[in-house]
Amino acid sequence: MTEKTSVQRFRSQVLENELVWFESYLDYFFHTYFETKPKAKPPLPMLPGDGCEFARFLIENEADYEDRVIIMLALTPHIKPQLLDIFFTKNSDFDRGFSEFGGVQGKKHSGFLPTMESALVLLTGDNISDRLEHLYRFNSDYWLFKHSVIDIDDGEPNEPQTTRLLNVTQSFVDLCTLGYERPPNFSANFPARILETKLEWDDLILDAYTQEQLLELQIWLESGHKLFTEWNLGRRIKPGYRCLFFGPPGTGKTLTATLLGKRFERQVYRVDLSMVVSKYIGETEKNLEKIFQQGENKDWILFFDEADALFGKRTNVNDSHDRFANQEISYLLQRVEDYPGVVILATNLKANVDEAFSRRFQAMIHFPMPSRKERVQLWTNGFSGIELDKSVDLESISKDHEMSGGSIINVIRYAALIAIHNKRNKVISSDILKGIKRELLKEGRKY
Repeated sequence: MTEKTSVQRFRSQVLENELVWFESYLDYFFHTYFETKPKAKPPLPMLPGDGCEFARFLIENEADYEDRVIIMLALTPHIKPQLLDIFFTKNSDFDRGFSEFGGVQGKKHSGFLPTMESALVLLTGDNISDRLEHLYRFNSDYWLFKHSVIDIDDGEPNEPQTTRLLNVTQSFVDLCTLGYERPPNFSANFPARILETKLEWDDLILDAYTQEQLLELQIWLESGHKLFTEWNLGRRIKPGYRCLFFGPPGTGKTLTATLLGKRFERQVYRVDLSMVVSKYIGETEKNLEKIFQQGENKDWILFFDEADALFGKRTNVNDSHDRFANQEISYLLQRVEDYPGVVILATNLKANVDEAFSRRFQAMIHFPMPSRKERVQLWTNGFSGIELDKSVDLESISKDHEMSGGSIINVIRYAALIAIHNKRNKVISSDILKGIKRELLKEGRKY
């Protein structure tokens, strides 16, 4: 048996013990609810201190008896749905289900999907005083929600709040079953993609002033938590760090954000504005909220490229569309400010971003076009491992052609492809010059 298999079996056993306890609790509840002679409440199973992420998570967050009932109620449809079939018990007086059991059936899932009402009846039966006492467990600031364990949907308008579906997040399901969290799938429900690169921090070529400006952000990623835990600044400053990267295309804004995540072991998500921005009132905010909610308490870096499309200047109100557009920007302003992680906005033109955002940035970092010295480094690094003909003079090319790092990479790719097409094992000067001409014309510049 491999170590991986052994760990998985141990994880499964811990989860099985919790399911056995929860099944006993359901038996206890229904027997007590319908019979005059109650059964004994089953004791909680012991949790191992190590070797299982699910157990460790419960221990670290000091989950009590009621918390574990809520967690298992929400988790059971994902791992052993038949346990909840008992909730389909009919009320013989009315030939229908019991209203107090709550629950719904899904479009494809034929089993019982619990609601907030289902959880409350399991915790309190029909005791109104106990019911009111436990309502705090369903507030958005309770640890089950703050740590992305439980999620409650919006429900239907004009229906009781307790009819809202009690979901367990996919990230928590992954933690319980796999031992780690899988990145969310890019979709309409999560319009952001994870950014990754094979490059390292030393591969990043930036001018000295830009590197100096990035230092504060790096310090925050490494030690920012100490402001709250050791320096007692939690009452005076808001959590999180907001930063603007501005400069021409191809100057390293996206790569810098990606490498910051790699260097400090943070996942970087690039928000797809084409899927976020909607012409329908309120939809843009809903689309963004899905990302912000999942990113909270996970140390994600959220990266908004071409941010002026979303965070642009507010306009004078001439009609209802202008008014709602301004409301949208105001929402973004507040949401970005409240996000506890790092938010990076990138734009080609700093002036396009609303001043209200600018005032709230901790840093505004300029990414200028690379100098001649930096262009030499970019060309040299880009051609590393590729044989160049003696005719190639990278110093001269760097002097004669001002180009961004992104454009230089495009030229290197083109020159290498031409060499392969012509069955040569080296790049010659004309390959590079043709690529430069092609790139400059693409940008609307003269060669």
